Amino acid sequence: MRVPTQLRSGDFGFNMTPMIDVVFLLIIFFLVSSHLAKQEAQMQLPLPVADSGEEAAEDTLPRVTVNVMSDGGLMVSGRRVEANELLARLQQRLAEVGQDLEVRIRGDRQVDYQHV
Repeated sequence: MRVPTQLRSGDFGFNMTPMIDVVFLLIIFFLVSSHLAKQEAQMQLPLPVADSGEEAAEDTLPRVTVNVMSDGGLMVSGRRVEANELLARLQQRLAEVGQDLEVRIRGDRQVDYQHV
């Protein structure tokens, strides 16, 4: 009896292509999402300075940052938004996420408190 020197195709192998595709998609997703998060936080906005306060606890909730500019205008995700459409934007984002959503409000130090 001869021992086969080659494996018949499909005996022990499995297709790695779908797994590689998923890994690449995950890498792309995390690269894009981290870039957008950095973009919101790096917006040049002079923030007010507090004399006292506590460090904020780190949450794992999805976050939306609303920047209140010195003229009272609002920016969400790098786009200027009118005050009347802000709620619709936040509700849309909440529907996309499907769970609780953390909203951070960053106000310019020159903005009137009524706009914050």
